[in-house]
Amino acid sequence: MSGRLDGRTVVVTGAGRGQGAAEARLFAEHGARVVLTDVREEEGRAVAGELGDQGLFVTHDVTDAAGWQQVVRAGLDAFGRIDALVNNAALWRTAPIEEETEDNLQRLLRVNLVGPFLGIQAVVPAMRAGGDGGSIVNISSTAGLVGIVGHASYGATKFGLRGLTKSAALDLARHRIRVNSVHPGMVDTPMIAGALGGDVGEREWPNVPLHRAGRPEEVAELVLYLVSDASSYVTGAEFAIDGGLTAQ
Repeated sequence: MSGRLDGRTVVVTGAGRGQGAAEARLFAEHGARVVLTDVREEEGRAVAGELGDQGLFVTHDVTDAAGWQQVVRAGLDAFGRIDALVNNAALWRTAPIEEETEDNLQRLLRVNLVGPFLGIQAVVPAMRAGGDGGSIVNISSTAGLVGIVGHASYGATKFGLRGLTKSAALDLARHRIRVNSVHPGMVDTPMIAGALGGDVGEREWPNVPLHRAGRPEEVAELVLYLVSDASSYVTGAEFAIDGGLTAQ
């Protein structure tokens, strides 16, 4: 049985763990070659090693424009094309607005918003050169759909990413490059578990209609849909994957 991504090359940022790692593994299962990037070199190389010849790891800080050019060159040199980008890398830090600092806001903006902006700019020429269009998926958050207590800075970056997605989708539609955003709620990732003291997946979450946290693999399945041709008429859209949290 052929895979849904046979012959495609996908760049995934923040691929050393959590949602990014789950996405990279699933894409490879469906036939893709995956360029994995992360600042966590050891973890990123380990995940790439699982993928064998289908995986390539590049140490990469998403806030570095020159680094983005290196990622694209590495992907083209290894696999000959770039078909999709998943802007997954992010920071999550919370504080009440009166206790928030400008330094924290600036850092979140650089990683969560400027990083995806630079990534889109970097991959578009390769996608256009390939002649088959492309797909860009920006991983936002439920904090990019609704206000959440203590999330002024983080929410500002994720609302911004949602807006970037819609504008980029309109700019790039003529090149058949689709741009969509995914908005996870509480997902059991190392980033969330570390911030909340672990056991995210073992707890019951009464404020979530499904009463549980999501799994990285569930988010990956949604992202696979958006990267694949199954979503060929979908662009500029936003997808909540939050157990019903934002439906309330």
